[in-house]
Amino acid sequence: MNFLKPYSGYLQSLMRVMVGLAFLQHGTTKFLDLPATKMSGISPMSLSGAAGIIELVFGSLIVLGLFTRPAAFIASGTMAFAYFLKHAPRDFYPINNGGELALVYCFVFLFLAAAGAGPVSLDRILGKD
Repeated sequence: MNFLKPYSGYLQSLMRVMVGLAFLQHGTTKFLDLPATKMSGISPMSLSGAAGIIELVFGSLIVLGLFTRPAAFIASGTMAFAYFLKHAPRDFYPINNGGELALVYCFVFLFLAAAGAGPVSLDRILGKD
């Protein structure tokens, strides 16, 4: 199945933007009430608030493809920490402990930390990737 191979870089950039937007919305709901959820209006001094700051700042950088490798590495570590702190104690299996999304974010961001932002990014325009 090589018909998508010529587009792999562009699909990598598309994945970065879409996953970054999904990650970013966790931060926007916590601090900008956009959209308003049960997580809205939390204290920045709480553990969830600290995660929200990372989601907001590093999610934005990942979407833009700016400083992607370090931003994705920090986001990956944040999601690993969240998984082991909040989800793993509930149950061994991610399907039972609600941690599937944290795991997916963790490994997609780890991939981006290694592979970079892709061809459609500010990193590429600025010659940083």
